[in-house]
Amino acid sequence: MKKILVIDDEMTTLQMMKLFLGACGYEVLTAENADSGLEIFEKELPPIVLTDIKMPGRDVFSVLKMIKAMRPETEVMVVTGHGDKELRKKAFDLEAAEFFNKPLDTDALDAALKKIEKKIGI
Repeated sequence: MKKILVIDDEMTTLQMMKLFLGACGYEVLTAENADSGLEIFEKELPPIVLTDIKMPGRDVFSVLKMIKAMRPETEVMVVTGHGDKELRKKAFDLEAAEFFNKPLDTDALDAALKKIEKKIGI
């Protein structure tokens, strides 16, 4: 089964993503903060990660760097409720696959996932 890790500090977002992505055929791993997300990533090595930018604790851009350092082929999609051009540029400079603003458009997410699946062959 395809795996995806979702990192977000909002429980309702995690629950919604688990339902949506599960219906899309994913085994959905969830983490409520960046540190637990990194722990799960190191253990499970999912090929796709969907992470919120603004969370308490570790800077999510450092998480993106660490994921890419551990497994460069991992596709990381970034979601934010505080989108601006600088955050978007920084995410893409760090090799994010996609950048979404909240509220998340599930049609856009589905299209991005299909593009990523084709790219990585899952």
